[in-house]
Amino acid sequence: MLFFIILACMLLGWLIMMTGPLIGGIITFGIVVGCLFRGVFLISEIHKQIVKDEREGDSDSDMDEGPF
Repeated sequence: MLFFIILACMLLGWLIMMTGPLIGGIITFGIVVGCLFRGVFLISEIHKQIVKDEREGDSDSDMDEGPF
């Protein structure tokens, strides 16, 4: 599977190089920004899951006692 991913990346890089600087730059920019947004989305989902798990772990009696 890894071999096919490497092969696909090599093919994509070759296609980007063949399209020229303007179109290749636009495609590359789209790929990079898409990866960044996807990463932020995944981090947000992980944070929501962690916060939800922490809230489920707390009992109501702990919440009524207060910090002191």
